[in-house]
Amino acid sequence: MGGMSLLEIMLVLALVAAIALMAAMAMNGGLDGVRLRSAGKTLAAELRYARTRAIASGVPQQFELDLRRHRWQGPDGHHGDLPGALELRYTGAGQLQSRADAGVVRFFEDGASSGGRIDLLARSATWRIDVGWITGEVRSGPLRTEAR
Repeated sequence: MGGMSLLEIMLVLALVAAIALMAAMAMNGGLDGVRLRSAGKTLAAELRYARTRAIASGVPQQFELDLRRHRWQGPDGHHGDLPGALELRYTGAGQLQSRADAGVVRFFEDGASSGGRIDLLARSATWRIDVGWITGEVRSGPLRTEAR
């Protein structure tokens, strides 16, 4: 009769879980950090797909990024939207861009590419995607900087 009821135990467990979740989100940059990592990994995977498609088909493939609308489009009808809260930056071959607020990476049938760099920014965190122009290799990950 001096013990705790099942309801009291469940309330304590729920409270501990909520505190643990908030602490984990604070340590990982919160919801913005989750969106940043997810968007970065998605873009890197789609760039790798475009490269693989160019090699397999023997036909150059193009990946386009609309910086203003936060949209991307790749080969075979692959396309998607990026979170509006992210800031996007693109550096690459200007002659492939149809307009200033677009980024284009072209992959060739031998695996090479036009190269480029995409930076996704959320608050003080940056996710960088580099596409090598000789090898077409796509490298992706968080950028560790003290300040932007």
